[in-house]
Amino acid sequence: MNNIIAQKWQNRWLCSPEFHDAPQLALLHRQLDPNFKMPPHREELKNYHALFRKKVVLANAPKRALLRISADDYYKLYVNGQFVTQGPANSYAFCYYYNVVDLTPWLRQGNNQLAIHVYYQGLVNRAYNSGDQRQGLIAELFADGVQLLDEDWLCARAEEYSYSRTIAYDTQFDEIIDERRKLHGWKLLDYDDSDWCKAPVKENDDHILIPQPTPNVVTELRFPVQTSRTENGWLLDFGEELTGTFSMKAVGKAGNVLTLHFGEELESSSAVRYEMRCNCNYEDRWILADGENELEPFEYKCFRYVQILFSTAPESPDAPRLSEFKVNFRHYPFAEVPCAFQTDDPLVRGIWSICKNAVRNCSQEAFLDCPSREKGQYLGDLTVTAHALYCLTGDTKLFKKALLDFSHSTVICPGMMAVAPGNFMQEIADFSLLYPYQLLLYYRFTGDKEFLRDMLPYAQGISEYFDRFRREDGLIENVKTKWNLVDWPQNLRDNYDFDLPQPVVGDGCHNVINALYIGMKQCIEEICKILDLPCTPQSAALRQAFIRGFYNEATGLFTDSLVSSHSSLHANAFAAFYGLAPEGNQIADFIMRKGLCCGVFVSYFVLYALIRLGRPQDAYALITNHSEHSWYEMLQEGATTAYEAWGKDQKWNTSLCHAWASAPIPVLCDLAKLKMPSLR
Repeated sequence: MNNIIAQKWQNRWLCSPEFHDAPQLALLHRQLDPNFKMPPHREELKNYHALFRKKVVLANAPKRALLRISADDYYKLYVNGQFVTQGPANSYAFCYYYNVVDLTPWLRQGNNQLAIHVYYQGLVNRAYNSGDQRQGLIAELFADGVQLLDEDWLCARAEEYSYSRTIAYDTQFDEIIDERRKLHGWKLLDYDDSDWCKAPVKENDDHILIPQPTPNVVTELRFPVQTSRTENGWLLDFGEELTGTFSMKAVGKAGNVLTLHFGEELESSSAVRYEMRCNCNYEDRWILADGENELEPFEYKCFRYVQILFSTAPESPDAPRLSEFKVNFRHYPFAEVPCAFQTDDPLVRGIWSICKNAVRNCSQEAFLDCPSREKGQYLGDLTVTAHALYCLTGDTKLFKKALLDFSHSTVICPGMMAVAPGNFMQEIADFSLLYPYQLLLYYRFTGDKEFLRDMLPYAQGISEYFDRFRREDGLIENVKTKWNLVDWPQNLRDNYDFDLPQPVVGDGCHNVINALYIGMKQCIEEICKILDLPCTPQSAALRQAFIRGFYNEATGLFTDSLVSSHSSLHANAFAAFYGLAPEGNQIADFIMRKGLCCGVFVSYFVLYALIRLGRPQDAYALITNHSEHSWYEMLQEGATTAYEAWGKDQKWNTSLCHAWASAPIPVLCDLAKLKMPSLR
């Protein structure tokens, strides 16, 4: 692929001995490929925590020391006992990210200890490119320009981590952490590693390494805003949803067991709802050794509350003594810029706050749809979350990386995958068709013509992929190779009148997929114009075909399909978003009668449709409306981050932290530019 530049390395890939002869499994495939069979995976390699150590002797403290490092699936790096960073961002093996870490502040003259915790999960999901039996690390250290590391590393398995089940969509394992099996002090220079083995070189390793174009996630400590003793332990409230790992200290006796419950809400005044509505069962166990123990979970969760349950009576002399409750809150670097608007309306401030918090929680090494159930980067969600992150921080690096990630997925399908990276294969036609719009959005933020030129072939590949479904009049039908989403969940499609089973759509020609198809053509034509490249215009003729097929002159609205008389919010919002409606249409009034009877993701297109129809005040009115389909409803239900749906019970497995609901941030910023009196 033309945007992948492999880097030359002096050192080779190292792995744990158990993985040395494990074959690398091929997992990439089309979602609906009937010939694909999942290859067998060795069970004993799943949830594998490995520790690697390397001593570095320096004649002098370096003026500049840079570490190039990557690991599969993920690493946490310590130098001389201190945590430094973690990574890399998830990626496919054929374009695997590595990090460049400045170790100058961490290294000293004399002996130094590099200690790396590498985790291989072994499940096929959206969170990792795992389940492929690729494990291990590679590292090179350049101190004042001289590469100091060889391939002579020591390794051991971290035996304290076990599990009883997987969580959500095989996103992660629960963590049963047994301090009695922990290798205490392994990060320190003076630790005795004489019984560790040498890490073998993975001779047939197939990672192609490329630099990660974004900084690693950062962490900040958060402490509970309220702690209370319960009949059987402690209940902690951190005041808002946080993505990260919970830690504490405990002085106890060997075999003491603490059960940990995490949740987004309470079951009662003294119990956390750890079997969460988003389909995550957040129950872990911590087994103590004699004396002082420090909890070190590896995997992150998304939660507000923590409950600690004792196996003995809390007041018993044998009960452990607990202290130093905290969360290592992790997220993409988030330096806020001054808000693009000011308002005296407390509702708007509340809406801004929950949307901002959702964006921060969901911006990790990638734009995650949610940091709990899926932990995956969805192409459609990117439209909203990347736009919101730019408005909040001015950052475009994570946006650029996401666009690259999805371009890489065209190795699997030229029509692009809906989730990337990750070894979970999912395809959604609507999301693929939004990619050219996202490229234009990125260009408008940056003016980066070179990147636009590099990515144009992938946008054109999407166009060519969907051209195969064209009818004689240019409209597309029977797009059965990818799911036609329209909106999610199903109950928020405003009775869209077309058969949309997952993943194979029903027969016929329907509105939304065509509005997105024509919008995609418009965006590619605009990109070609920006780049002064030849392009045969198609969108104007397609717009006329769309109007002939779907527009009802009597109502001034678009219908859901060529054979339906029903006009849904969705059939009209996407058409208005891309300027497909003729003069004299009644779409704006229709939207205001309907309100936001759509999913929170589609609200982005509804609100911008109103702006493009010349009704910005109505867009503001919808943002601040008090119906059950509103951000007001989220706030009334106690939200600290925007939800996956308008209310907790409006979807069967609602996540209470979902950045695809953050449309008010970019819309309010654009309304402020129009100098609306509500915003100043």
